[in-house]
Formats: sequence, C-alpha cells, structure tokens
Amino acid sequence: MKRTIQTMTIVVCCLMAYLMPANADNNKPIQVKELPVKAQTVLTQHFTNQKVVLATIESGIIDKSYDVVLQNGTKLEFDKKGNVTEIDCKQGAVPEKLIPQAIYTYLQENQPGQTVRKIEFNKNEYEVELSNGLDITFNKHFQVIDID
Repeated sequence: MKRTIQTMTIVVCCLMAYLMPANADNNKPIQVKELPVKAQTVLTQHFTNQKVVLATIESGIIDKSYDVVLQNGTKLEFDKKGNVTEIDCKQGAVPEKLIPQAIYTYLQENQPGQTVRKIEFNKNEYEVELSNGLDITFNKHFQVIDID
C-alpha cells in the first residue's frame, strides 16, 4: 500500500512537471478590439498618436495578461481586467495622468525636471524608473521604500 502511494505521488508530480511548461509562455497575437475595455480606453485616451504594432494575450496556468507594443517602442502590460500593470516608454515619458497623484507630487518635489520612463504597478508596491536612471520604489501607501 505504501509503495502504491509513493508511485502515485511520483506519477502525479511528473505529470504536473510535464504540463506546466506546456501552458506557460502561451502568447497569442490578438486584435486591439479583443483587449479588455479598460485597456482599450487607456490606449485611446493616453496614446492617441501611437499605432499599436502588436497586441498579445498571455494565458498562464492560473491567470492571463495582455501585452501591447506601440509604434514608438512603448510597451504596456495589462491584467485580465484591463488594469495597467506596467508601462515602459523607450522614447518619451509615461503620461502623467497614468502616474498616481501622490507619486507624481513626490517626484515634482524631490526629482524636478526628471520624467518617468517606466512604471510598474504591483499589489503592494509601485516601481518607478526616471530619465536619469534612478529607480524609486513606493509601497501601497505611496511612501518611498527604496531608491537605487
């Protein structure tokens, strides 16, 4: 009996290890109209002068996300509901209306003249990369917790 349980455990582990990579990195090109409405709204309101070059959906084992690449090289990531999770502007700056007001105010007071090149939104923190190369991390209450 003990040997049967061990064998079944090994079989289940092997099966899971085999199936996980098959589902990971499952990017599929989609049309802009297939993005969640919130994502489409962000694109039309804040990136009106940029054409979408590529939009993909990434279906993981548990969740899915959307990636968008614009003509000027800007990359945006959205969660399954269409909320922005990352904006990476290779040329130019992240639109200030997409930067939380508390972070924008902090940057105006402490890093005047610098633009935000990249911002990542996580559940518990915000990571901001400035045009001078400085990385500032804020907690969910918009307090600075790290500067690199």
